Amino acid sequence: MADTVLIETTGGMTVLTLNRPEVMNALNGEMRRTLTAALLEAAQTARVIVLTGAGRAFSSGQDLADGGNAADIDLEATLRDEYEPLLKAIYDAPVPVIAAVNGVAAGAGANLALAADVVIAAESATFVQAFTRIGLIPDAGGTYWLPRQVGFARAMGAALFAGKIGAREAHDWGMIWDYVADEAFEATWRSNAQHLAEGPTVAFRHLKRALRESFANDLDTQLALEARLQAECGASEDFREGVTAFLEKRPARFRGR
Repeated sequence: MADTVLIETTGGMTVLTLNRPEVMNALNGEMRRTLTAALLEAAQTARVIVLTGAGRAFSSGQDLADGGNAADIDLEATLRDEYEPLLKAIYDAPVPVIAAVNGVAAGAGANLALAADVVIAAESATFVQAFTRIGLIPDAGGTYWLPRQVGFARAMGAALFAGKIGAREAHDWGMIWDYVADEAFEATWRSNAQHLAEGPTVAFRHLKRALRESFANDLDTQLALEARLQAECGASEDFREGVTAFLEKRPARFRGR
């Protein structure tokens, strides 16, 4: 049996490829467990993590054929025991996580992508909150990510109508960072990932925290958090290297974690 997740490690970059192309990378239990473990391991060693899909899809979402009759699945237990650890492994990663969306991202597959720090999509990619088509609500973090990224009205419409959202529209809505022509897609996400892999990892870790906590903080709390995290950045080898490189008029060589 082929590995459900392919792992490529090079130049500080770990690429995790969902590898069930025959079913559009539908998420079964084995894939979820394997991906979670791979993410947790990569978080300890990599400087940037990329999630992408094999074939023509990023992921079509939950594999409704996994474990027998879909109507008999314990949805609460599956979300709590399998999806929650997976999503938190992405969200809590101390390094940048890029979702390189190569094709269809539907249901839980769409929300897996939206959990990443940055989403880069091929121009032909689509995002679908497909849940209401089978009588469910968005899950796998969809009710959290969507309203924060696109606003309440668009989140509600995307969830209610379960229509396809093209990469260009997703970009215009603020759902994703960027989209590129299909022929330039892989070269673009690899270039972006390598840029982050060579960047100041300590600063990246702290800026992820600062931006996320800003949604719950008032101004005074956020300013205090900024000051505390900036002090930690300022004490890092990355900061000293960055300043030295600036004064010496050369590219910085960041090595911190």
